[in-house]
Amino acid sequence: MNRIRLTSKVSVILLALLGAGTLLASGGRTWVTGTVDDPVLGASRVTGTGSQVASGVVALALVAAAAALASTTSGPVVRRITVVVLALAAAGEAWVAARVAFSPQEALGREAARSLGRTGTLETHASATSWPWVALAACVLLLLAAVGGWFGARGWRGLGARYEAPGATAGARGQRVASDWDRLDAGEDPTDRDQPGAG
Repeated sequence: MNRIRLTSKVSVILLALLGAGTLLASGGRTWVTGTVDDPVLGASRVTGTGSQVASGVVALALVAAAAALASTTSGPVVRRITVVVLALAAAGEAWVAARVAFSPQEALGREAARSLGRTGTLETHASATSWPWVALAACVLLLLAAVGGWFGARGWRGLGARYEAPGATAGARGQRVASDWDRLDAGEDPTDRDQPGAG
C-alpha cells in the first residue's frame, strides 16, 4: 500500500483545507473572556469572538484555502506563487492568533472600547480560551501544506491535456498534426478514423 507523502497534492490540499476550515470555524467562537471596570459599563463581563478580537482571521483563512486550491490546478509558475501566498496567509494568521493568546487583556480592551463607540482600549482583566491556541495549531497545518507544496509542486500534474487550450501537435517527423480540438472546430468527428487527419 502506497503511503501518502507530505509533498503530494492530496496531502497539501487536505492539510490546507483542514487548517483553513478550523480557522473559519474559530471565527465565531469565544477567544477571550474577562471583566472591565468602566464608569459607563460599570463592572461587567465582556467576551470577544475570534472575528472580533482577531481581525482578519476569517479573511486570511479564505485566502489560504483559495491559494491551496489554486496551487493544485495551475501551471508550475503560478503554483509556486500560490504556495507562497499560502505561507504568507499562514504567517499572518499565526501573528493574529499569537497576539490574542499572549495579550488577551489588550485584545479584549480594544473590543470593549469598540462596543462603547470609543477608540483605543479599556483596562480589562482577561484570559484567553483554548481557541487562539487551536488557531495557532491550524496555522501549523497551513505552514506544513505550504512547505509540502513548495517541495512537491514540481512533480504535480495539472488538470490534464483534455482541459488545456487547443493547439497544434507535432507528428513523428515534426509535421503539424491537427489535434482533436482542431478537428472538432472544423466540424469533424475525431473518433471517426475514416476522415482525413485521423491518426
